[in-house]
Amino acid sequence: MEALTGILSAFGLSTSAGLNAYIPLLVVALVARYTDLLELNKPWDTLTNGWIIALLFLLVLVEFFADKIPAVNHANDAVQTFVRPVAGAIVFAASAQVISDLHPVLALAAGLLLAGGVHAVKSLAVRPAVTATTGGVGNVPVSILEDFISTVLSVLAIVIPIVIGSILLLIFSLVVWRVWVRKRPESTELSTINQDLH
Repeated sequence: MEALTGILSAFGLSTSAGLNAYIPLLVVALVARYTDLLELNKPWDTLTNGWIIALLFLLVLVEFFADKIPAVNHANDAVQTFVRPVAGAIVFAASAQVISDLHPVLALAAGLLLAGGVHAVKSLAVRPAVTATTGGVGNVPVSILEDFISTVLSVLAIVIPIVIGSILLLIFSLVVWRVWVRKRPESTELSTINQDLH
């Protein structure tokens, strides 16, 4: 059971890192330093250092404000294209440590792909759609919502990882189902056209 909760926690934290790189890192650092809910092994225990926590807090503030300023948010998103996947890799590897058979490279790769995927959807689909439909006015509320979701997801991924894992699995299943349903009518139409041609 401990292995399952560790992996679910890792998935939740990496997903959160795709929205905001520093919030899950700060949450992991604070929880590991001040509670018994999470114990980080070396080298991940470096996150609990007071200077690292102060730096992460500063980075959370910088990203929070940079993402709310119209011209700066695009430059911030470009920088975060590299930072968020790395943050996802770090929190995945740090929180999945309860699984002794999981190779560190595999853990880092899983976190990198998950956080990178969430960031890609956010920066390539969601944010451009919000900008286009609201003339950029909706970017600030959406950014605040992303920060809120990232914070709640990070905390819940540590406190109740089973719930977060279930929610993420449900969302993934809905996305796969939606893509499958969308593709299915096209293939049915193609087979009907092919039958008509023969």
